[in-house]
Amino acid sequence: MKLFREQHKKLFFGLSVLSTLTLGLLSGQTEASTATATFTVTATVAATCTISATNLAFGTYTGAVTNANSTVTVTCTNTTPYNVGLNAGTATAATVSTRAMTGPSSATLSYGLFQDAAYTTNWGNTVGTDTKTGTGNGSAQALTVYGQIPAGQYPAPGTYTDTITATITY
Repeated sequence: MKLFREQHKKLFFGLSVLSTLTLGLLSGQTEASTATATFTVTATVAATCTISATNLAFGTYTGAVTNANSTVTVTCTNTTPYNVGLNAGTATAATVSTRAMTGPSSATLSYGLFQDAAYTTNWGNTVGTDTKTGTGNGSAQALTVYGQIPAGQYPAPGTYTDTITATITY
């Protein structure tokens, strides 16, 4: 019996040591450490603009004053100032103040493009003089182009066309 007790004590002691080691290992696993770091995030927003335009169609001209509108749409980054200019077009000898559409046998039909509905402020191409100005807000902004064919022109019948280039400077 004494031998049995000795073996039992050894077995119990061995299990105790094993238990203590196991608990020590497990408790070491649950005590994790952490460290932190910070970093800076940066970006530079460049001033930018886009521009598009709809066609201006006068329809049939009969010798009376004829008006029509077009829309130039600009989208610029917030607070970006811009100027929109309209060139003279493609007709021979046309200028921003004397535009013309070309038709059959190179005949021309004069017209004007204006910044206002009263047809008094010419819309030209010189920044700071006769362009339309604005400030971007990050959304599309519609600018109306007011077109007018003056009365009293009687060129050859047919279709007359011109191509205008709208330019945004920012």
